[in-house]
Amino acid sequence: MSAKLSTIYTCSNCDAQAPKWSGRCVSCGAWGTLSAETVDAKEREKKNIKIAPAKLKNFSEVEGEEAGRLETGLAEIDRVLGGGLTPGSLTLLGGEPGIGKSTLVAQIAGRLAAKRSVVYVSGEESAAQIKARLVRLKVTLDKIKFLSETGVEKIIATLEAEKPDLVIIDSIQTVYSSYLEGEAGSISQIRASAVRFLELAKKNDIAVILIGHITKDGTLAGPKSLEHIVDTVVYLEVETNHNYRILRASKNRFGSVNEIGILDMTAEGFKEIGNVGSIFLETGEREFSGSVVSAIMEGSRPFLVEVQALVSKTVFGYPQRKASGFDLNRLQVLSAVLTKRARINLNAQDIILNVVGGLKLNDPALDLAVCFAICSSLASTPLGRDCLVLGEVGLGGEVRNVFRLEERLNEAKKLGYGRALVPDKPIKNDILKIAKIKDVSEITKHLGG
Repeated sequence: MSAKLSTIYTCSNCDAQAPKWSGRCVSCGAWGTLSAETVDAKEREKKNIKIAPAKLKNFSEVEGEEAGRLETGLAEIDRVLGGGLTPGSLTLLGGEPGIGKSTLVAQIAGRLAAKRSVVYVSGEESAAQIKARLVRLKVTLDKIKFLSETGVEKIIATLEAEKPDLVIIDSIQTVYSSYLEGEAGSISQIRASAVRFLELAKKNDIAVILIGHITKDGTLAGPKSLEHIVDTVVYLEVETNHNYRILRASKNRFGSVNEIGILDMTAEGFKEIGNVGSIFLETGEREFSGSVVSAIMEGSRPFLVEVQALVSKTVFGYPQRKASGFDLNRLQVLSAVLTKRARINLNAQDIILNVVGGLKLNDPALDLAVCFAICSSLASTPLGRDCLVLGEVGLGGEVRNVFRLEERLNEAKKLGYGRALVPDKPIKNDILKIAKIKDVSEITKHLGG
C-alpha cells in the first residue's frame, strides 16, 4: 500500500508550515514566502519540528505554603475530606436520587457562608426551591449567592468575575459547553464541563463541589467518567438498618480514603451522632447462641459490629454455607479450619452467617468472632453480651494479632464491655478483663461465660 500523500506550504523565511496557502506567513509576517511541498505521511513524521523548551523550576525556589482548609463545621464531613475543603480543589459528590446530596451541600454552604463567599449554581431547581430548602435548614441567606444557569462558559465567566471561595454545581449532568455538540448529561459534555471547572478551580483557588447523580446501572455521572479528572470523589450511602447516611471517599488527593463519616438524616438536615462506635449494634439485651460482638476499623475510627451464626443439621446431604455481609469463601475456609484443627465436625451442618445491620465487611479481625459464633450456635451456648472477640485465624488454627488492637478495646470499654477474647500477644495495658487465645481449639472452653 502506497503512503498517503499530502500537500503542505512552507515559509522560505522561517520554515513555518501551514495546511493551506495564504499570501502572508502567520508566523513571521513575511509576504509571498509560502510555497507548496508534497510529502508522504511517513516522511512528514520523520521531520524534526522545533519546539521551544519549557522553563524548569526548582522546588526550593517555589514560594507560598499550602492554603488553609475550608472547614465545613460538621466534623464528620471534615474527617472524610481530610480536614475540610481544599482551596483550588474539585470535589465530586455522588449518591442515589433523594439520598440527601442537595441537603448536604446546602448545609456546607450555610456553614461556610458565615466567613466565606459562596455561589450556588443550579440548573435543576429554581431560586425559590433552593431558598425553601435553605430556610428549612435554618441557613442564613444573606451571604449565599445563586446562579440559575446551565451554560458552562457563562457560569465560568460569572465566577471569574465574582471569585467566591466555594462554588456548588447542582448538578454536573445539567450543564453543557457550547463548544461541543450533544445534549447536557452526555459523557462528552460531562467530561468537558468537568475539565473547565477544574481549570477554574486551579487558576483561581476556588473550591468547587460537583453533584453527580447515580445512573440506573449504579454508576456515577456516566460510567465513572469523572473520577480521574476530579481531586476528590465522595459517595453518600444509606445505612440500611437505620436512617443514617454514610459519607465515604473513594478518591482523595488531599487526605485518606479510609475514613468514613456517619450522619443522621433529620427533618432539619444532617446531624452528627454522639455515640458513633455503637451505631451498628442492636440495642437488645437478650442473649442467644450464635451472637458475637467484634470491632472493625474504618479509617482511624473503630466500630463495634455483631456477627450472628445459625448452625443446623444438613437435610439434603450436602452442607450449605450462606453468608450475608461476610466473604463466603472466607467462611468456607474458617469452617474447614474448625473441622480440622478444633475437631469440631461441621461436615453435616449447614452454616448461615449474618453481619447485623446490612454491613459488608472484610476485616480479618472478624475471623475469631465468626468462629466463636459458629461454635456458640452449634453448642446452643451463648458467649455473653459483655464480651468482645478479636483475632485473625490462620490455616493452622492459630489466632493472629490484629492491627490497632488497643484502639478497638478502648472503644469497647467506652461502650460498657467488661471482657475481651484476643490473640495471645503483648498488650501494654489491660483495658478490659482479657483472655488470650492461641488456637481455635480453645474456643469451646470460653463459651458460656
